[in-house]
Amino acid sequence: MKASPNPSLRTLNTFGVEASAGFLVTLECEEDLLSLPSFDPAADLLLGGGSNILFASDVPGTVIHNRISGRQIVGSRGDFAWVEAGAGENWHQLVLWTLDQGLSGLENLSLIPGQAGAAPIQNIGAYGVELASVLESVTAWDLQRNRWVTFDLPQCELSYRDSRFKSREPDRYLITSFRLRLSKRFTPRLDYAGLREEVGQSDAADVSPRVVSDAVVRLRRRKLPDPSVTGNAGSFFKNPVLNPEQAERLTGLFPDLPKWPSDSNEIKVSAAWMIEHCGLKGLRMGDAGVSKQHALVLVNHGSASGKELLDLSSRVQSEVYSVFGVHLEPEPRIVNFTP
Repeated sequence: MKASPNPSLRTLNTFGVEASAGFLVTLECEEDLLSLPSFDPAADLLLGGGSNILFASDVPGTVIHNRISGRQIVGSRGDFAWVEAGAGENWHQLVLWTLDQGLSGLENLSLIPGQAGAAPIQNIGAYGVELASVLESVTAWDLQRNRWVTFDLPQCELSYRDSRFKSREPDRYLITSFRLRLSKRFTPRLDYAGLREEVGQSDAADVSPRVVSDAVVRLRRRKLPDPSVTGNAGSFFKNPVLNPEQAERLTGLFPDLPKWPSDSNEIKVSAAWMIEHCGLKGLRMGDAGVSKQHALVLVNHGSASGKELLDLSSRVQSEVYSVFGVHLEPEPRIVNFTP
């Protein structure tokens, strides 16, 4: 375990906004949890790769930075193998490693930034695949009861960009590792718009997991700004999920609005299309801006503060609501300890 007082958090968030904390504790192995100071969610913060977070204020207490790593195949039977990964692993490097092992299931999730521990919290998804399709279990440290606990897939309560760890019991569990059920027999998922064209092979039998991964990487690099160049946290808003009646009313008014089926007979509509329709793509408020590459992405053009980015997100929400009557929900966690 490493510890330091009054750290800057600028390099620990992909927005690159300046923020500080009272203390920074870095976990390097599971044994470090046994000497972890008590956690107060009213003042302290759990932090992974910082790729899905916006600091709108400083953190008055302690930031616990999870860097617990490790990856291994822990079992194999028939067409499947089970992989266990530490929460501090880089997600994209984990995807590439599974491909090197001849396993498929994560290729559509290539190049998602951040650490692996965020994957079950967010139920990360891209190009028609969500983590829920391969997740088997999550192991975590219960910060309230100071003990280990393991959740199977139903207990994780995964839904669209959500989980029990994010919504129902935030800041209670520090995820240390998770287990994935991956396939030795590849079945490509190419239904998402543009992916089949990017793969460039009409015969699915000729497509490999690596080919799909490479296509996803190319698409993401074309469509999304690189956080190492321009500060951002990827998609800032979730695509709204509407009941059929709401979706029918909205698409009756806006026939070009993209939509697609979601879970439980609901309809998902494109937040990016609505933002762009409102003329907000490329908007700047100082150094806080809406990306010119993708309307869902808010960017830091240099020295924007978290508060300025939050103000920009509020303006986007307000204008989209005034036109469409739909509230856009932020995807990243907004850290704001200001009363």
